[in-house]
Order: sequence, then structure tokens, then C-alpha cells
Amino acid sequence: MRNKSTIGQMAADRIAAVVGSWRFIIIQSLLLVVWFVLNITAWMMHWDPYPFILLNLVLSFQAAYTAPVILMSQNRAAERDRSKAAMDLATDRKAEREIEDLQAKLKCMESDKIDRILEILEKK
Repeated sequence: MRNKSTIGQMAADRIAAVVGSWRFIIIQSLLLVVWFVLNITAWMMHWDPYPFILLNLVLSFQAAYTAPVILMSQNRAAERDRSKAAMDLATDRKAEREIEDLQAKLKCMESDKIDRILEILEKK
């Protein structure tokens, strides 16, 4: 039986997928370069002059919120993996029991055949 994911869990998985992608890293890197260039050259205006304290605050804010969300998603993935491993173990144990039963039946059939062969040989 599988539990349905909540909106928060689905959001955590989606955010973790986006933040953990190369697309996100490349876009964020480009935005940082643009931020640096615009503030160093003063092409527009210095909204965050060197040493970029506002940028530091924005990145800290982003990290403070995305880290726990990523951890929630990883915890859910670990729980799914544990559940899958438990089901695999149960399946393996059941298969092992069935194989042992088949081996016992084959051994019994083999023993019966040998007994019948011996009976036939003794009659001759």
C-alpha cells in the first residue's frame, strides 16, 4: 500500500529536482556574473557596491530555505528506498522458501523413482 504524497512533499521533491540541476547552476552563475558586471562597471547604478553585501544576503537567504527543502526530499527518497528494500527482501525470502519446497519435492520424487526401479530389479 502506498501513501499519497502531500502538496508539501511534492513541492520539496520538485524544488530539489530544480535546484539540483545543471540548468539551475548555469542560470544562477550567469545571474551572478551579470550582478558583478553591472555593479562593478556602474553601467546602471550601484545598487550593491563591492563587497556585494546585498548579494551575500540574497544567496544566504536562498541557501537557508533550499537546504531544509532538499533534506526533506532526500529523507523521502531514503524512506522510499528503505521501503523498496524491505519489499525486495520479503520477495527474496518467499522465493527462497518456494525453491526449498521444490527441492524437497524433487528429492522425494527422485527417491520414489529409485525405490520403484529397485522394486522392478528385485522382481527380475
